[in-house]
Amino acid sequence: MDNFKKPKNRISSMDGFVRPKASGTQNSGTLQGFNQYYKGAQKPTAQDIDNLRIGRVDNFRGPDGFQALTQAPIMQPATGSPADIGIVNEASSGNEQINKKMPKQKRGGFMHFRKKPKEPKKPTKHRKFKIGLKTAGVLVSLVLLTGAGLTLKAYLKGHNILKGGGSAAGLNKNVDPTLLKGEGDGRVNVLLLGKGGPGHDGPDLTDTILIASIDPVAKDVALLSIPRDLWVKSAAGGQSKINAVYPLAKMSVLNSYSVKQQTDAIKQQAEDAGIKAIESKVTEAMGIPIHYFAMVDFTAFKQAIDAIGGVDVDVKTQLYDTNVAWENGNNPLIASVGMQHFNGVKALLYSRSREGSLRGDFDRTERQREIITALKTKILSLGTFANPIKLNQLIDAFGNHVSTDFSLNELMRVYDIMKNVDSAKIQSIGLADPPNDFVTTGTVNNQSIVQPRAGLFDYSAIQSYVRNTLRDPYLKSENASIIILNGTTTPGLATLKSTELKSYGYNVTLVADAPTKGYTKTTLVDMTKGVKKYTKNYLEKRLGVSATTTLPDTSITPGTADFVIILGSNEASAQ
Repeated sequence: MDNFKKPKNRISSMDGFVRPKASGTQNSGTLQGFNQYYKGAQKPTAQDIDNLRIGRVDNFRGPDGFQALTQAPIMQPATGSPADIGIVNEASSGNEQINKKMPKQKRGGFMHFRKKPKEPKKPTKHRKFKIGLKTAGVLVSLVLLTGAGLTLKAYLKGHNILKGGGSAAGLNKNVDPTLLKGEGDGRVNVLLLGKGGPGHDGPDLTDTILIASIDPVAKDVALLSIPRDLWVKSAAGGQSKINAVYPLAKMSVLNSYSVKQQTDAIKQQAEDAGIKAIESKVTEAMGIPIHYFAMVDFTAFKQAIDAIGGVDVDVKTQLYDTNVAWENGNNPLIASVGMQHFNGVKALLYSRSREGSLRGDFDRTERQREIITALKTKILSLGTFANPIKLNQLIDAFGNHVSTDFSLNELMRVYDIMKNVDSAKIQSIGLADPPNDFVTTGTVNNQSIVQPRAGLFDYSAIQSYVRNTLRDPYLKSENASIIILNGTTTPGLATLKSTELKSYGYNVTLVADAPTKGYTKTTLVDMTKGVKKYTKNYLEKRLGVSATTTLPDTSITPGTADFVIILGSNEASAQ
C-alpha cells in the first residue's frame, strides 16, 4: 500500500506482517516481522521501501494486490486423429469444439477516495500523547483490516480453486475405525494431474499423473508415478492410454450438446465426468483409493514456481534434449549435473522432456517427482500458508489454472501434516525402477504403450507392490499377526486367501488346514478382544462377517496370533 507512511510511534508485534531489513544487513531486501521493525531495528533504505511497495516478499517476485486475470476456458479435447492421443474404439466426433477460445474476462480493481483532512490544531503535551495512542490504534486497526482483507481474498479466490467434494477419514485426528471403508483408507491419497492447457497440443491430455500418498499417523509421504502411456480399458469398452481417459470422458459429455448449449453447468458436468473417470481408472490399476485430486496446467505450474522464486533440484544426470531446445533459447542443454536453480520455464522443461533420457517417460516421471518435492520444500520453508501476503501471491499465481476438490480446512490439515515431513524422507516410487520394475513397453495398433510385465491389463503384481509400499497406517501400526485355516475340502483355499490378504499388507504368519472340515461360513476370531480395532474392522469388511472372541474348536492352537480366520464353503463358492 504505497500511501502508508511509517509512523513515528513504535508498535509492538503485528502478526503476519513484515518489513524489509536495511541495506548492508544480512538478507538485505528481504522482509521480517513488523514487531522487529518497531523495536529499534536499523532504518530501511529507499530501496527497501520500494521492495515492500511492489510486493516482494522473501523470494516472491510477483506483485501483490488485485490483478486483471484472464478467465481460462474449460479445456476441450485434443485435436488430431485418435491414434495421435492413444485412443482406440472411442467416439472422436465433436473435435470442431476443441480449439475454440473463450473471450477474455477481466476483473476490475478498486480505488479509495479520501477527503482532504482539516488542518489540525497545535497539540498540547497531553494531546500529543493521546494522538500518539490514537495513531497507534489506527495503524493496528489498518494492519488487522489489511490482514483480514488478504485472508478474505485468499478465502474467496481459494474457493474458486478449492471446490470441496473430496473426503478422507484419515485426515481426522482420532479416526473412528468404522469410518474407514477398507484397507488403504487410513492414508490420504491425492491424485496430481498435469495437462498442457490452452495453446498446447492435446490440451486436456494428462501427461503427468502422480499420487501423493500421505500417512497421517507416521507423518510420512510417498510420491507414486503412473506412466502416461499405460494401456487401459475404458468404461465404454474401448481402450486407450491412461492420459486420454480424462479428455475422452469430457468429450463424451460435451458431444451431447451443441456449442451454444454448453453452459457453465454443462462444462462443469463434463469436467466432473473427466475427473471421475481418471480417478476410477487409477484406483482400478493401482488398487488404492483416491481421496482428492488436483489438476494443474502448464501456466499454473510455471507461475507457481516463479511466484516462490524458483526451486532447487540436485540433478543426477545431465538432461540434453534437442526436441525442446527451441523453448530453451535454442539451447538443447536443459540441465547440468549438480544442484540447479530452476525458474518456472526451466522447471517445466525439466519435467516435460523425455527424448533426452535413456528410459524416456520413466525417467521423466522420476524428474516430475523431484520437482514436486522441491516445490513442497520451498513453499513450506517460506511459511507460505502462515503468511497472508505470501499465500495471497501464490493464489494469484495459480489464477484459474488449478482445480481441486479439497476444502480450505482439509487443505490446511494437510499443510499441518506436511510441514513436519522432511523432504529428504519423501519416498519416490516408480513402477519401472529396478528391482521393482513391474511395467515394460509394448505396441498396440502401431502405438508405443506401457503395459504390466504380467500381461496386458494384469495389474495384480503392481497392486500388491503399491498396497504394501503405501501400507495402511493402521494396519502398519497394529501389525496384527493372522492365522488362516482352511475349513473346507477345497484344496489351496487358505493359500489363495493368504495371497489376497498379503497384497493389502496384512501380516499372515501361518497358513494351514483346520483340524476339522465342514465349515459352511467363514469365522473370524479376535484373540485381542478388540485391542487391535482397526485390523478387526478391516477384516470384518473384507470377509463379510462379524468377529467373535471364542474359537469354535478347542483343538485349534492359536499361539500368539492376534486373529484366526477359518475359511468356510462360502469362501470357496466366491472364488
